Amino acid sequence: MPKDNDKLTGVQKAAILFITLGPEASAGIIKRLPEAEIQKITYEIANITTVKQTQRQDILQEFIEMNKARDYLLEGGMEYARNLLGRALGPQRAKEILDKVTEATQQYRPFSIARKADAHQLMSVISNEHPQTIALILCYLQSDKAGQLLSSLPEDIQAEVAYRVATMSNTSPMVIKEIEKVLDSKLSSVVRSDMTIIGGVPTLVDILNQVDRTTEKNITENLEREDPELAEKVKESMFIFEDIISLGDVSIQRILREVEVKDLALALKGCSEEVSEAIFKNQSKRAAASLKEDMEFLGPVRLMDVEKSQQKIVAVIRRLDESGEIVIARGGEDAIVL
Repeated sequence: MPKDNDKLTGVQKAAILFITLGPEASAGIIKRLPEAEIQKITYEIANITTVKQTQRQDILQEFIEMNKARDYLLEGGMEYARNLLGRALGPQRAKEILDKVTEATQQYRPFSIARKADAHQLMSVISNEHPQTIALILCYLQSDKAGQLLSSLPEDIQAEVAYRVATMSNTSPMVIKEIEKVLDSKLSSVVRSDMTIIGGVPTLVDILNQVDRTTEKNITENLEREDPELAEKVKESMFIFEDIISLGDVSIQRILREVEVKDLALALKGCSEEVSEAIFKNQSKRAAASLKEDMEFLGPVRLMDVEKSQQKIVAVIRRLDESGEIVIARGGEDAIVL
């Protein structure tokens, strides 16, 4: 059996989880599973002889995190789940967990062949399609691949497709099925469809985070002309406060010179330790100690006040990025920082 948990299959992880939980707890879960899955899991359980303690702990932790993610998704949707998990686990880990939950709950995801296809091949297939069709397909692709395709489209088409992605919601399975037939004839594969909620601002943000700065600027400027309110929602979501850990030390130090201490103290309340440490290590010992004292002095604070201060700091970050004083890494050429 692979030693690295990342190399384990979902069935193997489930088997180890049931061993960890014990027979009584496991029985209540297993009986709710399909017969085929029960057979696979019990086969793995029967063939496992030893499991390292660290391996059991990691899989149990992953199970707990994924269940939290499912609860958050049901309670408030993708953006709500992303926000809460990001605060607890950091943005990168939150994305990994949400991706796993999404994949696990969408066994038959439409356009699966498009997700497997090369971006250049896809471009030759969809380049002459209607913007609404292109937008629909992009909603089902990995954000990096969707970003590549969006960057390759003509500028006037980029903006129109981006607008349609952001304003898309429920899509009829009949429409999806018809588009799948076109891809079937061109990519020689069969794709099964289901009804799902796709698109919206989070989907567009994921895509824009993967494109180059020129493409992003062209799209956001066109959105501002077409729908200023929607454009502002997109811009606000493109860089959240917790993403500050992705910036370099020099950039963080530059940001701190523009931020009021009161806003910084409020913004850090409830953040992950990783985010706080990224701030503290870029201050002098005296300034960091003073900031910690200010945070303690604040006591309990309202979430809306914390978010308001975080938004102020994000606005500073966006302004410095637009002026070229700091660099927010993006997809394409902007991902390379020299």
